[in-house]
Amino acid sequence: MAAVTFDVPFVLGMMRLHEAQEMHQASHLADWIEARLEQGLHWFDHADIYGNGACETLFGQALRARPALAKRLNVVTKASIANDNPPPGSGKVKHYNASPDYLGRAIDDALGRLGVERLDHFLIHRPDLLMDAAATGRALDDAIEAGKIGAAGVSNHLPSQWRRLQRHMHHPLQANQIELSVAHSAPLFDGSFDDLGADGHAPMAWSPLAGGQLMQGEVSRVLNRLAGELNSTPGALALAWLRTLPGRPAPVVGSVKPERIADMLNGPETLPREAWYELLEAARGHCVA
Repeated sequence: MAAVTFDVPFVLGMMRLHEAQEMHQASHLADWIEARLEQGLHWFDHADIYGNGACETLFGQALRARPALAKRLNVVTKASIANDNPPPGSGKVKHYNASPDYLGRAIDDALGRLGVERLDHFLIHRPDLLMDAAATGRALDDAIEAGKIGAAGVSNHLPSQWRRLQRHMHHPLQANQIELSVAHSAPLFDGSFDDLGADGHAPMAWSPLAGGQLMQGEVSRVLNRLAGELNSTPGALALAWLRTLPGRPAPVVGSVKPERIADMLNGPETLPREAWYELLEAARGHCVA
């Protein structure tokens, strides 16, 4: 089966939604969501650990305040990180859990918090080294067949890890979220990005601006020059660099600021080949060969 595509300039990451106080008002957040839909941005990326569930809860409150929005958008959410960053002395240990019980509860909890009928994509957030692939595969198949999730996928997995899971599933894994940017191009050279495409996974790129690292040094110099030449912005060109790759990876942009989102939209769909390689060279400090 061919990979699904996200068909948007980028996916809106909801990791910091709870940090914006104005987004705690359901009507304000509903206005924000509607404005993004008008910009052609209809994919929203969540995870159960984002705000310890608060981000999904706030998003769901906005959808309940304006129910028509739910039919116009798509949701990705992720789970498997347990006890994320536990406080000292709590007796808890951070770990990964991709067991059927844990993922089943996570899917039901996400549906409840978000108030949607189905999660378009559900991803295993981090690989659980103790995962029983046969049991987890059956649980994901069951969730798809029950209509709870549209498709299953993975995040931050090695090819051997997702293939072990896929061997025990009837339905194909269809989405794959990895760290990828001009500054973090290792997946393009270690074979994992090629494997992702070969297995029919729609790629998503988290940290597409490398936490601001791209706006420093030689890469920043090249981005700023190209922005002037192409009548664009440095951030938008960094995202276009990703979309130029085979499979057109969907960058996951974590800002909720309207002006920042508009800035990210002010760019071409893809980059000219030489400009693409010039940015790669600037990041790596040497040409490709």
